[in-house]
Order: sequence, then structure tokens, then C-alpha cells
Amino acid sequence: MDRNLPVAPRPLTEREKLILHAVVHTYITTAEAVGSRTIVKRYGLDFSPATVRNVMADLEDIGFLKQIHSSSGRIPTDRGYRYYVDYLMKVQELTLAERGRIEDQLSRQLNDLDSVMRQTCHMLALVSEQTSIVESPNESDAEVRRIELISLSTEKVAVLTADSYGQVHTLMVDVEQRVLPEELSRLSAFLNEHFTGMTLEHLKEQVKSRMQEYVDEQRQMAEKALLLLMALPHSRVAQVFLEGTSNLLDQPEFRDIAKAREMFTLLEERDRLSELLKQRLRTESEPRLSVIIGSDDDNSALQDISFVTAPYQVSGKTVGWVGVMGPRRMPYSKVTALVDYTAGVLSSFLTRRAS
Repeated sequence: MDRNLPVAPRPLTEREKLILHAVVHTYITTAEAVGSRTIVKRYGLDFSPATVRNVMADLEDIGFLKQIHSSSGRIPTDRGYRYYVDYLMKVQELTLAERGRIEDQLSRQLNDLDSVMRQTCHMLALVSEQTSIVESPNESDAEVRRIELISLSTEKVAVLTADSYGQVHTLMVDVEQRVLPEELSRLSAFLNEHFTGMTLEHLKEQVKSRMQEYVDEQRQMAEKALLLLMALPHSRVAQVFLEGTSNLLDQPEFRDIAKAREMFTLLEERDRLSELLKQRLRTESEPRLSVIIGSDDDNSALQDISFVTAPYQVSGKTVGWVGVMGPRRMPYSKVTALVDYTAGVLSSFLTRRAS
């Protein structure tokens, strides 16, 4: 997990760790500033409210807690949340029912990659009761596993491609000169023999660049194959799916109209939200489970929210990420387990689908 915010200027005592954990956990649960008497009563501590109050004051001095006003209890700062997530939090075990629900949602007969991503996003929002965000794989990175060319009429050819994400695309291509079915069969065999394992864009480039190496019949096949391939549209870039936005805007942190309006605008601009998040994730040396808390990010649009994200893979290659976004006060222990498990199930599902 991230450790970008500075930690305490000195090691915390066991008592300070206990009090910080109690304050963060209580505030996550209640959304109300936490007082010393509440901590003693709720956790059955052996020391007095005055002692707890002194420890909370020390935690405030080192930047882990703050008071909204002088007579209120205390709430965690972003530094306090960061220490809690990195050093104090125990990741909550998902129940068998929760695991089964995730696996069931992703084992359904889903026809295309978009359906898989939408279902994953829907499930994450439902189970987390937060806002979910899922990035689909970039289709331009998918490797072509098989190509079939089928004659539909004297003027149309169907190009079927199966890729490494388990997608099967069927595209219609208009042809100026009729290509006989047996010739299309030879073209299919030619492409599958020489060019599978490449992305579609790379495949077009390779056919074109290697044209000079071929002679006679092979060259003629390469020229005809290239004409068909060049007529195919460019692959779509990664898409961002978002669900459960009302879960975020219903939080007490966003009852302020101006703050809610700013957040709603950001949620509407999915590409911008995705880019802001990816800029932050690029600082990671390798893709992994990541918790981003408020001021971990310098962009003001993200100051009031936190993210828990995890990458998912196809055949061992990271191709996208899934995540949950919520207020700083989100239940990190539960959400971390949920996002991590979902990414693992999605990776297994997509890898099986592509095989």
C-alpha cells in the first residue's frame, strides 16, 4: 500500500496506537467527532477519559487528529488515516456469502467484455455500498488469436477475430472485387500462420512491412489481406465504468452544496476522473493494491475522497483496474478486502475466457 504521507516524527506508543485506532474506527462508523468518554465507554478501556484526552492531544500535536472547534471531539487527519491503513488496520475477511456473490456475478454468461466490466462495477457498488469505478482493458492491446474471413456476398466479407481478452469481433467489410470463398479460406490460413499473436494494429503494420518479402501467390494474398485489414476500424481505447454515485453524494461529507456540485461534475467527467487517478497510480513501481487518501493527491478535485484500487490481469499481464471511491471515512478494512478479492476473481475469469 502507499506510504506517501509522512509518518509520525517519532514511533507511536502502544497506547497511542490503540487510541488512534479507536478514534478512526469510531469516526468511520458514526461520522461524528469522537470524544474521550466515547472511546473509554465504547472500547471498555482501563484508563480514564482524562488519560485518553491527553493521548488524543498528543496525537493532534503530531498531526494525526484534529478538532473541528475547541469544544468538539476529534477526527482523523489524512495522516492519521494513512497511519491507520498502513500500520493498524486488519483487513476484514469476506464472508463465504460475499465471496460466493462475487463469484456468482462473474460466472454468468456474459456476451462481451463491456458486459463483464459493467457487471463487475455493479457488483462492487452493491456489495461495498460505495461508488465503484472500473477500467476496461484497452482493446488496442489485445492480441489476435484467430482470424476467419467469410464471404457474405459479392460485395461483402465478414472478418471474425478472436483476441486474447476472449472477445470475438465480427466486422463487415465492403470489397470492390469479388473474392471467392476458397480464396478467403487461403487468406485466413495465411494470416493465422504468419501473424497471430500480434495486436490488430501491429498485424496491419506487419503485413504491410513484410509484403516485400513475399513473391508470387504469397504476395498477392498479402495484398488482398491488407486491403481487408485496413478497412477495419481502429480498436477502442479503455473505457471507464462508474456505478453507485448516489452512495458517495449521500454521505454527510457532501451535504455542502458547493462541495456536492464539484463532486458531481467530476463524476460526470469519467475520462478526467480516470486520468487523475491513473496519474496517481503511475507513481507505483509496480501495479498492486493501492489506497489513496484525500491529500495523497495534489489535485483539489480529489481532496475530499479516497480510493481503494487493485489491478486485474489476463494471462499474467495487467490490463486494467477495479476500485471503490468514497469519503475519507470509508470502511477501508472491508473495502480493501472486497476490491482485492474482486480483482483476483476477475483476473481468473478473464484468463479462462481468453484460453
